[in-house]
Amino acid sequence: MKSEISILIVDDEQTMRTLLEKILAREGYCMYTAGDGIEALEFMQKTPVDLVISDMKMPRMDGFDLLTNIKKDYPGVGVIIMTAYGDTYTVKDALLLGADEYITKPFKSYEISLVVERAYWRILSTGHNITAELQ
Repeated sequence: MKSEISILIVDDEQTMRTLLEKILAREGYCMYTAGDGIEALEFMQKTPVDLVISDMKMPRMDGFDLLTNIKKDYPGVGVIIMTAYGDTYTVKDALLLGADEYITKPFKSYEISLVVERAYWRILSTGHNITAELQ
């Protein structure tokens, strides 16, 4: 089932994208990456995804703008935000804008796996599964 779940990782740091991609691919998820919010939205126009994991601080388009655009144009897509440890205002604002989950950096590999699973089950419970609907 996890192989049917597609996840887009959005972070301007290549190291973070690679790390998350390895962790979650090992769990069996279908993985994609983007270097910023603009690249992510362009990708999503062509390829449906179930979840987006996005950093909040990025050049060109930050995580807040990306979150707003995803919730407007792709309401069935889950969004997990990543933020620096202790940045509670960012987390609160992102959750108010519709983020499904959050994780603070640094994190352990099992923590990201749990957050992804929790977010995905929340999305399924609302009846939205983008990739399954398109198959």
